[in-house]
Amino acid sequence: MTPKEGLTWHPFDLEFGVKTSGLIPGRHLKCGTQADRHNTAYFGVAPSIFHEMIAQWRRTKPAGAIDEFTFVDLGAGMGRALLLASEFPFRAVVGVELNPSLARMARKNVAHWKAAGLASASVRVVCRDAVAFKLPAGPCVVFMFNPFGAPLMRRLLKEWSTNLQGREGQVDILYVNDEQRLVLRRQPGITRLFSDKIMRSRADAIADHRILANQPTGEYAVTNWEDCSIYRWMGKSTS
Repeated sequence: MTPKEGLTWHPFDLEFGVKTSGLIPGRHLKCGTQADRHNTAYFGVAPSIFHEMIAQWRRTKPAGAIDEFTFVDLGAGMGRALLLASEFPFRAVVGVELNPSLARMARKNVAHWKAAGLASASVRVVCRDAVAFKLPAGPCVVFMFNPFGAPLMRRLLKEWSTNLQGREGQVDILYVNDEQRLVLRRQPGITRLFSDKIMRSRADAIADHRILANQPTGEYAVTNWEDCSIYRWMGKSTS
């Protein structure tokens, strides 16, 4: 997307010299896989929403310090959440993105971020289907900004229900714009820890409204908040 096509820069990108702005409809993110029809859209998470989600997660009393957890973003897009997560002392930060073009842009953004000395954790981007991605060993925080529809969410949870059996380490799920929250709530073994609207900061609200107002088709809308939830899927006890 270019400025002529309606691209409007978010202040985050202007401040840090990265490229995570814009909105790309799901139909423009096809890459020849069965998951294509379940794509939602690309839109970078508001930094204020992200920071509040991390704060809410830390209030849930995770089973360990933050540096024991690997942060995993499923549907990482251009990597804004990865950059924000790397400011925290996670054990590692991993982005999983199916679309090769978005994954390449995320890697460029990560490289720029590292070169600027802004990362406090190691960061890598994997171009792969989220369902096929195996979570790293140990405690994990899985972040999702409404990356896909219900069929793919059900496939993901089915895969996890097999692969996470007897797994060492807690798995927590931070879900922004949680359209498929009922799928998660119906999954045995998952406990919901938090569910509420999280408000954008004034600066993020102004920026995101401006970005959405400039999209050519006008098919997407934005509010001053995101419906968010946090879940815990416990693996094998580490006690």
